[in-house]
Amino acid sequence: MSGTEAENPSTPEAPAVVVQQTAVQKLADELLSTDEFSQYMLNSKSEMFAVFRGMVEHVSQITMFFNEGRDMVLTSMIGYNDKGISLDLGASAEMNRKALEAKKLFCVTQLDKVKVQFILRGVRRVETAGGPAFFAALPDSVLRLQRREYYRLTTPIAHPLKCFITLPPATDGKRQVIEASIGDISGGGVGVISVPLDVPLETGLELGCKLDLPEVGTVTGTVVIRSVFDSVTRSGVKSRRAGCEFLKLPGAMATMIQRYIIKVERERKARESGMT
Repeated sequence: MSGTEAENPSTPEAPAVVVQQTAVQKLADELLSTDEFSQYMLNSKSEMFAVFRGMVEHVSQITMFFNEGRDMVLTSMIGYNDKGISLDLGASAEMNRKALEAKKLFCVTQLDKVKVQFILRGVRRVETAGGPAFFAALPDSVLRLQRREYYRLTTPIAHPLKCFITLPPATDGKRQVIEASIGDISGGGVGVISVPLDVPLETGLELGCKLDLPEVGTVTGTVVIRSVFDSVTRSGVKSRRAGCEFLKLPGAMATMIQRYIIKVERERKARESGMT
């Protein structure tokens, strides 16, 4: 072994560490984003538990990064309840010790080919019926990131897209239908904007949706609200926005959405090239 190699035994591994830290930084940006990824963030306990159930049933491998990406532990979720989640210890006693000392751990896995990410604010060692394990408080939210499955189109300002949303029945049994504008659309869902503040919206709520696509057709189906946040226009007008995911959208409806997206993109490119 040369003197240089003896003095820098870790040099060959440095690029891998840099790549790992970069990946963790990207993970952190996605988890901490309040805009681009907000419609894929699960905040309610019932939504998170639905994902956790799948992770336990499929024994999904979780990569748990900590110490700014310098260290990691491969684990899997073995249980969850209102108090928190239980995870297997890793294979390395040294990495387990470091994980117990970390204040923040970034977790990433896949469930049904969809990336799932969440942050744990520290873990502790507990004894379970199956042996020692990690235990952590429930994360504040879970990011179920499937945005790359679909191309998301920002709808034209000159020709705003409208939809009609059917709210759950009121105490008198009547259903209210509201008209709202669509800010963006994809085969996976829509971003609804300009919803009046007095309209009761919350994550996990399922709503009927009717969407008129100019020169294409009408899409009808069910959406579930994945995120809700208030916004203020430059003129000071307050309104509510909601990120909605389509539930079991029929193939014919999905095809219409795709046709609409292609049509709008084609028209946009024609304008940019000066053809129209």
